Amino acid sequence: MLIHHNTVDRKPKRVVVLGANGFIGGVICKRLKVLGISVLALGRIDLDLMNCDAGRQLGGILDSGDVLVFAAAKAPCKNLEMLLDNIQMAKVVSEAIHNKAVEQFIYISSDAVYADTMQLITESSCVGPESIHGIMHLAREVAIKQVCISPLAIVRPTLVYGINDPHNGYGPNRFRRLAGSNKDILLFGGGEECRDHVDVEDIAELVEKIIMRKSAGIINAVSGDVASFRELAELTASDFDYAVSIRNSARSGPMPHNGYRAFSNLAISDAFPGFKFKSWKQGISMVNRSYKKQVSK
Repeated sequence: MLIHHNTVDRKPKRVVVLGANGFIGGVICKRLKVLGISVLALGRIDLDLMNCDAGRQLGGILDSGDVLVFAAAKAPCKNLEMLLDNIQMAKVVSEAIHNKAVEQFIYISSDAVYADTMQLITESSCVGPESIHGIMHLAREVAIKQVCISPLAIVRPTLVYGINDPHNGYGPNRFRRLAGSNKDILLFGGGEECRDHVDVEDIAELVEKIIMRKSAGIINAVSGDVASFRELAELTASDFDYAVSIRNSARSGPMPHNGYRAFSNLAISDAFPGFKFKSWKQGISMVNRSYKKQVSK
């Protein structure tokens, strides 16, 4: 649920993006630059958030007219060492913004902060992460809220796909690469668990709208639709010009999130009428087509 501080779209003086070389951060930077918005893209080489002096350095970079987008993380967070590293990154960002107002602060979080449920998840649903990754993002959200005196928007994306995904996680990104290499798509179990997936380009558009309206609050970056991993695999296989086999495999543990994780996207419709995430069929096929063009060059 977002509150807009601008009644009409208004470009900020500058957007500073932490994690500008990452999957989501990079696409945000690209979209903002195309729109003619001044962007300071900071990757690890430019500002190492693991450096104990990074908070002071960032504080010296930021100006009161800046929008700060925090999209930097070691992700997915899988163990305690990574958790501590991610907390350290939040610590130095918190030091930079402590008692220093920027125009707006946007934190790219994750839907992993929510507790498992068989009901539709909304922005007011119970938080209760079941993973270290979710714990990490929730801890960073809380830390930022304690010190941020600027309008704060927290964006919680669900599973993200896109052409340059670096993680190759189970789902559309891995399925696309397997099919593109003429390899079998291997499902966990029968691929029966159902999840929501969103295009990284749509997340960048949502962030752009949040910036232009200087929005504050919490918003889930979700399509409001779910599909099984088997459906995703079958769609991907059909997008290639040769036969792609889909195989089941034995599970080594229970299905994540009890096999079902669905969201309401009404908050997005209320905040930005006319904007919506692509359907999984439309978005994944678009990315598959782009991927085939890329690898054919």
